Amino acid sequence: MTFALKTYRTFTSLLKPMANVVLEQRLNNGKEDPVRINERRGVASSPRPQGDVIWIHGASVGESLSILPLIERLCKECPEAHFLVTTGTITSAKLMAERLPERSIHQYAPIDQPAFIKSFFTHWQPTIGLFVESELWPVLIDSAQKRDIPLALINGRLSPKSSARWAKRAKSAKALFDGFEILMAQDKDNQERIAALAERSVHMVGNLKRAAPPLPSDDKALAEMTNALGDRPIWLAASTHSGEEELVIDAHDQLTPQIDDLLTIIAPRHPKRGSAVAELAISRGYKVAQRSLGEAPTPDTDIYIADTLGELGIFYRISDVAFIGGSLCPVGGHNPMEPARLESAIVTGPHVFNFQETFQAMRRAGGLALVRNERDLSASLLRLLNDPMTREEMAINAKKWADEGAAQVLDDTVEIIRPLLPKNETPHHGTGGQQMKLTGRLEKLEA
Repeated sequence: MTFALKTYRTFTSLLKPMANVVLEQRLNNGKEDPVRINERRGVASSPRPQGDVIWIHGASVGESLSILPLIERLCKECPEAHFLVTTGTITSAKLMAERLPERSIHQYAPIDQPAFIKSFFTHWQPTIGLFVESELWPVLIDSAQKRDIPLALINGRLSPKSSARWAKRAKSAKALFDGFEILMAQDKDNQERIAALAERSVHMVGNLKRAAPPLPSDDKALAEMTNALGDRPIWLAASTHSGEEELVIDAHDQLTPQIDDLLTIIAPRHPKRGSAVAELAISRGYKVAQRSLGEAPTPDTDIYIADTLGELGIFYRISDVAFIGGSLCPVGGHNPMEPARLESAIVTGPHVFNFQETFQAMRRAGGLALVRNERDLSASLLRLLNDPMTREEMAINAKKWADEGAAQVLDDTVEIIRPLLPKNETPHHGTGGQQMKLTGRLEKLEA
């Protein structure tokens, strides 16, 4: 552990009272679950099951959804193991409660503070840990190492900005990556960035999100929405961010004189921003309905605010074209596989560094259109909304690309982490994983 990381650990240890103050502030702001707030302090709300516990740690909704197919596959590979999934957001917790398979438990991830992390590990004693995408918490990783819990980074992602920031602390970055026995990146660009900081080889098998099933939708809610909308032309701005909704409404301004009865649906990335987005649209003179208030779109609704959790699958299904937010502002874009699997024609802005290789490949396959600004956006939407053949061809190309190779990504991921998985014939009984780590290392040496 480098001097900087030791300083970080000491600093966070001394600031335990401050960590509790921050948690209380987040609770007051609605960013924490009041019933389960102690999970953020490492205090479990569920008993530890007997036997092996495979721990999977992700940040929020995207990461947690991407691991569902992996958990289902590992349930077959390790039929006696249980699965602990930790995430940090209320939204992800609600989705995991609905979608995790049997033998799985969700807990909020503990704050990266030594006392909280100690409490977490003392209770759960995971056999192995799988970190998803970009969760690099120094105390968490260091504590796992000290307890001989083997870790793997799967579907690893490191943005250019984060990579540049870590490069200024190269020794600390390498020390963090040294905490992982296996490193896997989701594409070539991320593979190169992670390998440069880790100073070792990194596996790359593709984006695990390609293996995710289509977003679900409630049949009754979908039917009600379809009946309410009739045959109106519809486009969806999905997962939008602050500053981006203005551009979406600008595009709506430019489209309405040319497309009769157009409905624009805006689904903000953070649903709590729904009222602010609605006020913005109203201030521009549009008639607005807001889903979180129980309002359905009527024939005179211009802009519909889809500000609820877990319903994006409905709106992808009913929209003729889907624009992926976080791409007209420098957020880095969001997962294009979600609309692709539901056969949407996809439009994206230029800021897609979170999924750069995926967007490029899908564009080469004819599955999406790239726009630079709101003028390009309205022009692209006009073409697609008025040309059903082009729109359908783009949607088919996107789905075909998303489906191809999905099973292979999952197969390769499991194969790479297999040396760390518990063996069925020697089940673990909560001793901290030391035996498993030794077995895994021996197997890799023999391979």
